[in-house]
Amino acid sequence: MGHGHHHHHDHDHATGADVPPALDLSVPDGELAPSDLSRRGFLRNAGLLGAGAAATVLAAPHAAHAQQADHQQGPGGDRERTGGFQWLAGDHHIHTQYSPDGMYRVLDQAQHARAYGLDWMVVTDHGTDAHAKIGVEKVNPDIRAARSELRDLLVFQGLEWNIPAAEHGTVFVHPGQHEVAVLKEFENAYDGTVRKASDPGATNEALAIAGIKFLGEAVRKRRVDGALFLANHPSRRGVDSPHEIRAWRDADPSVAVGMEGAPGHQAAGITKPHGAGGGRGYYEGSPSAASFPGYPLESYRTWGGFDWMTSTVGGLWDSLLAEGRAWWVTANSDSHTIYLDSATRGPGSDFNANGRYNDPVHGGQVLTTAGDFWPGYYSRTHVGATSFAYRAVMDGLRAGRVWVDHGGLIRGLDVRTRVAGDRRANSGTPLGGVMRVRRGQSVELTIDVDLATTPNWAQFVPVLARVDVIAGAVSGPVSDPDSFTAPNTKVVKSFEVARGSSKVSFSYSFGKVDKPFYVRVRGTDGNRTTAGLLGAGVDPVGPAMDVVGDADPWKDLWFYANPIWILPV
Repeated sequence: MGHGHHHHHDHDHATGADVPPALDLSVPDGELAPSDLSRRGFLRNAGLLGAGAAATVLAAPHAAHAQQADHQQGPGGDRERTGGFQWLAGDHHIHTQYSPDGMYRVLDQAQHARAYGLDWMVVTDHGTDAHAKIGVEKVNPDIRAARSELRDLLVFQGLEWNIPAAEHGTVFVHPGQHEVAVLKEFENAYDGTVRKASDPGATNEALAIAGIKFLGEAVRKRRVDGALFLANHPSRRGVDSPHEIRAWRDADPSVAVGMEGAPGHQAAGITKPHGAGGGRGYYEGSPSAASFPGYPLESYRTWGGFDWMTSTVGGLWDSLLAEGRAWWVTANSDSHTIYLDSATRGPGSDFNANGRYNDPVHGGQVLTTAGDFWPGYYSRTHVGATSFAYRAVMDGLRAGRVWVDHGGLIRGLDVRTRVAGDRRANSGTPLGGVMRVRRGQSVELTIDVDLATTPNWAQFVPVLARVDVIAGAVSGPVSDPDSFTAPNTKVVKSFEVARGSSKVSFSYSFGKVDKPFYVRVRGTDGNRTTAGLLGAGVDPVGPAMDVVGDADPWKDLWFYANPIWILPV
């Protein structure tokens, strides 16, 4: 499919309830406008017109566009723009002393996040009886204090949801008068631990769906200006089944927007005695009675530090994208206890009574067995925002203008699809967007990468070795909601990166397009690679499975970008 070139030198999706007329099968062909009739005919002939089409990008009327910025803008509005956006680095999975397995103050996490280059973060203490009763309220003054002290860091309040019948997930809301009330109502009514609803089964799955819908209603009733949910470490225990992920997304696509493409706890794989000697992300287990039986054993390990759902070309993530489902990936710290720190919980703590531990103190021992890095130290989620503002970050996440990296592998990334030959600045369709073109029109992909030029926090300059272009046909909604493969997705081009430049650019031509497809991009330092799980014909040189007990995260760095869809009409 297509061909590529490289050079060296120094939307948002529809989220409302209205179904486009072309996809509304209750409207007869004879009652459609000519343009809608033509679109319906194209979708029908392509086999894409079905019951689930209205919940996919096929229903999006236009390409992605920028959202209007909100007024809660910090002093970071002069940040450099790339591709027309401010790329704000953040982390949506961070724990504090208000988690039963946490330790640090909100300000500790926030100060480190800012020091390590983050622009936004989300406090996500675990859903528990103590948190639901008192912690969710008591943490809020600490969050507001951090907002006041660190004006160039956006600090969201959220929680780590024990998803009924499933794993954990980040839930957070836009700051405002009712942020605590909405989160507290949500946690008390829909948290799997609080509601004793952790076991698999239809009843508990329905409770999760109801929780997502509750968040959407809170936004529509203007109790909060925004709410988002992302699934955390989705393959760690194998309990997030494909049909649950699809159901979460379909419950409210404006709320349920994605998953951790790479889990936190990346220091956990460092070899003993220097580290914990476990699995990256604590992906070191095996299936249980609660696990989805269809997942292979390989899914219980990370691959180049990334979750199996994301790292497998033609796997579960691609199966969603091939349907046209907007489902994005992120990368976070899951910061609880920091590798090589020397703090310990404050003496005399009573978490169950107080909903928090006392402030940490110096413990006198270096924590070599801790599995976490500070926010921003290793994992980063970069969001293309229209401004330095809370709403702009949430809009960027919702729109899929997101790329992620480990270890500072690259400094910047601009990926977009364009009509062939168009090189105007900021033209084309960015990450997360839907590009609509005339059938038979030529389309190309452009990739601009700002390479690392200064040492990362491990004190070496990462070197990008290769960039891969991955593409797959859009086949429409699947008949089996537990499907987790995309047979028509594969690596279509790999670009080797020459050394000696601060920036590289590549282009790949798809030629004249007449069928819908999507494209996504990843990159690697090339240190650990192997043929992909679905074979070398699908992924010739993909990430290797991480070895439990011997997985130094700094020796295996990748970046992943979210997809763009191309829909000829």
